[in-house]
Amino acid sequence: MKDILLKTDSLSKSFSSGGAMQHVLRNIDLELYKGDFTVIMGASGAGKSTLLYALSGMDTPTLGTITFGDEVISNLSQDGLAVFRRRHCGFVFQQIYLIDGMSIMDNVLAAGLLVSKDKKALTGRAKELFEAVGISPETQRKFPAQISGGEAQRVGIVRALMNSPQILFADEPTGALNSKTGLDVLDTLTGFNEQGQSVVMVTHDMRSARRGNRILYLKDGVILGECNLGRYVHGDGKRHEELSAFLAEMGW
Repeated sequence: MKDILLKTDSLSKSFSSGGAMQHVLRNIDLELYKGDFTVIMGASGAGKSTLLYALSGMDTPTLGTITFGDEVISNLSQDGLAVFRRRHCGFVFQQIYLIDGMSIMDNVLAAGLLVSKDKKALTGRAKELFEAVGISPETQRKFPAQISGGEAQRVGIVRALMNSPQILFADEPTGALNSKTGLDVLDTLTGFNEQGQSVVMVTHDMRSARRGNRILYLKDGVILGECNLGRYVHGDGKRHEELSAFLAEMGW
């Protein structure tokens, strides 16, 4: 039986727009498991990113609870949520948001220094992660404007992993990349997941979604269904067929 990493009970999120309430998430009961590569799919406006931000403590639900371990994080203050995110979560976005005036290495160290002041240990971890994603020492000394989009996204993954997060959240991480660099980023995420890193990724891309072992389909703020594909195996044509059939059933 898998260990539950995070769970929601009756999670709901609503916004007021033009005097009317917009219900983006509706009574979602969900368990996320340690070591999984969970993918959230759905049409535009289904609530995918809203769900991701709620799960990660970047947004607070209107109703319901989110529990991480024994802690109900949906009850935390904004300061408490910030501490939770620094200690337990890593984030990879479509836009990388590196600081232009800092080297690649310093961009990554800045994330680590939010949790630890041991710069020597942090530098050692950064170098190990950079090596794992294929970022050379020469590139580590460059500035964001001097590297490619694919390199920048791999730097973003390193930054997200600096504090050894229990969950890595990714929101359309290949959305702004071409096919080749997007594949490199997917290989990087898959590699870390194979080493035990829990990943939760929002995507609208079939190629990206195939990397997940568990696919959740969101429609109108409700989880309409899920598909369990097992661990990713390169070149598995049956995996593509199973996911295609599932998405067709969901009306994607």
